[in-house]
Amino acid sequence: MRLSRLRILAGRLVMYILLLILAFIMIYPLMWMIAASFRPNTDIFRELGLIVRNPIWTSYRDGWQGVGIPGITYTTFFTNTLIMVVPTVIFTMVSSYFTAYGFARYDFPFKMVFFSLMIGSLLLPQEVLIVPRYILFHNFGWLNTYLPFIIPAAFATHAFFVFLLFQFIRGIPRELDQSAKIDGAGSFRICMHIILPLCKPALFSVTIFQFVWRWNDFFQPLIYINSVRRFPLSLGLRSTIDLTGGVVMWGQVLAMGVVAMIPPTLVYIFAQRYFVEGVTMSGIKG
Repeated sequence: MRLSRLRILAGRLVMYILLLILAFIMIYPLMWMIAASFRPNTDIFRELGLIVRNPIWTSYRDGWQGVGIPGITYTTFFTNTLIMVVPTVIFTMVSSYFTAYGFARYDFPFKMVFFSLMIGSLLLPQEVLIVPRYILFHNFGWLNTYLPFIIPAAFATHAFFVFLLFQFIRGIPRELDQSAKIDGAGSFRICMHIILPLCKPALFSVTIFQFVWRWNDFFQPLIYINSVRRFPLSLGLRSTIDLTGGVVMWGQVLAMGVVAMIPPTLVYIFAQRYFVEGVTMSGIKG
């Protein structure tokens, strides 16, 4: 018995050591980026260690000044990103929830056809849709605005989120709906007061996914936005490199990269419990 316990303890110790090594490998680039933001520009790519011998404390202050264009700082880029991301996330949550609820709780003609077409859209690479979307948004006069991100989100165009919520709602017993109907509740009341509170974990998952994806999105803003004053953070970081016209101050670029990671990291930390629960339950129910 004592020998078997020792073997179990030794196995757990080896597992924990391997997990710590793997975790260190995963977070080392982030730790290096934070350390490099305090290094002189000439030393950033010469050292791979985490110890900063001659720290520079002005990279964050100077980097916040932006790309050298009067009136444009990282305050502009952060504000633009929030204007683009927050409505997109809210509209995605609302539209995806109602669409998923309709598929999960109602029977209507060609339901499976529509659902199959929606799921089939997940197979299309986003790059394939760029040209027709660009032509469509150009005809609408939406280019160089945030409408190409906000308006489609209001019509449940993100099939992944609809499917995630559909799986979650389908796992909620229909007996709850029937009990509510016996008490006199209508469909809308059941949707808002019975099902919606139970979908909180899945909605948090949708929020985190969409917030992080839109916050870090580079390709689509590059296609639809052409004014520096409307750039989100992803394009603002790139413009810091492109518009310097001389030596790139990598310490400032890395410093702003660290700052740009703070909002999505905080969102994930505060909603982590609901995120894990929502993804797990959406995957095993149904």
